[in-house]
Amino acid sequence: MKNLLFIGALLLALGLIGYLYQQLTATEKALQQAEQRFTDCQKVTFQLQNQLAPLQKKQPGGIPQ
Repeated sequence: MKNLLFIGALLLALGLIGYLYQQLTATEKALQQAEQRFTDCQKVTFQLQNQLAPLQKKQPGGIPQ
């Protein structure tokens, strides 16, 4: 009886470890995607700022910010 209880606890612990590993892997993938999106947004913002800079110089007083 003691052995069955020990094996049950061991199986439960292994199942929990597997579940937590799966959750960690999914979270890491989501973080990588979020970081990639953030990097893409930074690139687009930089490109738009570069396009806007000449327009601000052409207008008298520039574009208020």
